Amino acid sequence: MGQPVDVKQTAAGVAGRIRFELNRTLTGQGHERFTSAAQAIGPRPAAELARRLFTSGVVTGVHLFANIVTVDLAPGSRNGDLAQIVIDLHQYWKPGMKPPSVEELMAKVAPAVVEASSDSGSAPELSAAEKLIPPHLLARSRAARSKAQAN
Repeated sequence: MGQPVDVKQTAAGVAGRIRFELNRTLTGQGHERFTSAAQAIGPRPAAELARRLFTSGVVTGVHLFANIVTVDLAPGSRNGDLAQIVIDLHQYWKPGMKPPSVEELMAKVAPAVVEASSDSGSAPELSAAEKLIPPHLLARSRAARSKAQAN
């Protein structure tokens, strides 16, 4: 699952450079240029794609503009499976993966509930319904209720 990205690979007109045309924009209307993985900082799609392309070991530069990705290859390198890296950019779910259960997901947020309740001094017992609510939303709801009751 996720968002499949349709990719058309073309030659960029310069030896050692390939171009990918995507069916979605990655940068809006801005240009982004990366000459190393160290420059690809942050969670932006352009930075994430650049990091993944540099990890392949055959890329020396990446330029992104809207839905066009231009990749400079290391001398003597072949493009390998770079198109698949671009296609998989927004794929967070692969065939054969088992989705986590509600209990597994809640076990990850349960420590936050304990920490939030220990800050107030006493740990209130949570009902079965309250255990399904993310801790930050439960705290916000309780604060709103207290404010409404104070008025």
